[in-house]
Amino acid sequence: SHLTDAAASIAVSNSFESFAGIASVASASNLLSFADQGQNLAGVFFQASLLPYLAFLYFLSFRGNRTPSLGNFGWQFLLLFVLSTIPGGIISKSTYGVSLADCDWLHGSAEALLTATNVLIVLGFKEAMTKSTEEIDAKKNDAFKLAAVGGFGLFAAFAALGPGTLGFEAHSPFLFGVGGLGEDAVAGLPWVIHSEPENALSIPTWAIHFSSVFEFLFAMGIIWDYAEATDNPKWKGLTWGMLPLHASGIAACTYHFFYNPSSLQFLVSTQAGLTLLGNITVAIAAFRIAASNGWTIGDLNPFPKSNTSPEGIVVDELAAAPVSLVLREKTESTVELAAKLAALTLGASYAVKYGELALDLPFEPNAFAGAAIVAGIPALTAFQFYNRSQKEGGEGEGEGGFSIPGFGGGGEDGEQGLSMADVKKYGVAGTLAYVITELAFWAVAFPVASTAYYNTAGHWPDVINDSSDRTTVLGFIFAGANVARLLVPLRLGAALALAPWVDENILGGEAGKEEQ
Repeated sequence: SHLTDAAASIAVSNSFESFAGIASVASASNLLSFADQGQNLAGVFFQASLLPYLAFLYFLSFRGNRTPSLGNFGWQFLLLFVLSTIPGGIISKSTYGVSLADCDWLHGSAEALLTATNVLIVLGFKEAMTKSTEEIDAKKNDAFKLAAVGGFGLFAAFAALGPGTLGFEAHSPFLFGVGGLGEDAVAGLPWVIHSEPENALSIPTWAIHFSSVFEFLFAMGIIWDYAEATDNPKWKGLTWGMLPLHASGIAACTYHFFYNPSSLQFLVSTQAGLTLLGNITVAIAAFRIAASNGWTIGDLNPFPKSNTSPEGIVVDELAAAPVSLVLREKTESTVELAAKLAALTLGASYAVKYGELALDLPFEPNAFAGAAIVAGIPALTAFQFYNRSQKEGGEGEGEGGFSIPGFGGGGEDGEQGLSMADVKKYGVAGTLAYVITELAFWAVAFPVASTAYYNTAGHWPDVINDSSDRTTVLGFIFAGANVARLLVPLRLGAALALAPWVDENILGGEAGKEEQ
């Protein structure tokens, strides 16, 4: 056990300064490293996402939260996944001259560490809801942690030996392409009308991707249930905060669905922007969880506190006490959950890899179709949790909530449109919701403007080093902003629709209290 703790602390230390050189963190699928994205907009977003993720880990690890140890380790282990993309990107570029996304064996190997992250999160929170603290098998959890760290060691070994000793080429399939169909078998499929390009993902790499996506969805649902088990609704805010990270993973998978074309580079920028946004939202959610469990600004003080500090004594007693849980009976065993994951993963992997050969769409990259996929799937996920929230008496309804006015406004004939005054009626929640919707506009505007520039100039803009490129992109954005003025009622409506969530998950229900 001591050896396990030592290995875990070396690999994933709570002293986050040791990871200051890591440039970004994503959740569902940070598949492109800084080595091949560092000089463009995606690289800027990825690098900026580090600080909020470290803040998230800090607040999540607050002792008063008593976050399940294995689940907390999983969130921390994600840093090793990000670390793995750096040598992976360097090797793919310097040795093979391709991006990490196009080097299947390195791509799949790095992504496997993300799968390990999500598995640890799911197992940790699931176990915490069905077993008391005394019933949790610490040695078994230590074994899971060591296995994850061992997986990182295997990745390092493959990265070092793959290009030379093992003779891997740029497009050598991950895990030797086990489970994939031969060329003759694929050509014999009745629906196939296209041949795969050489950078197509192998079955094992697609399986790793879909496994990560489904595991992350499982984690979102389990954390939502953990809020019920602990009687602390602030944990539901973490599920909501994970939505942009889920969308980031969908953006990466969409890029791979189209075989990673340069004409859809905006999907990589979108993925990076969603990663930054998601790391901010989970950091806010973790802060709210910590604050509900006694965290104060004084906890930022690194020096030991007085043994007689009333605040410290209260938090220490809370952290030492058994977690107050309403234990749930297992609705499905770990084996059943694994079988469900395997069925979903394999089904999706084969359906996408070989099913898309019957379509023209993946071979004729379409920005609108790509954007629709990235927006549509997370929207369905959000709608699912919104329905759960309403059935359970969530935000926006019931006591302390507030309703959203119709688009007709308050005129005598019910024809008056929305205005900023309607937003201001909801106080800080309305104003903050409006700010968030505007930030979302700019987060989308940059990738769209970059794509417009690409279609015009034939190359992607270098907004960091080239002032003319930067000016042109800003010009596209300015033009788009003027067109967007025509959609002011829709933007105001989006802000008002978001206000209940902001009030519940960021402001802690203060708007509803003020109304009462």
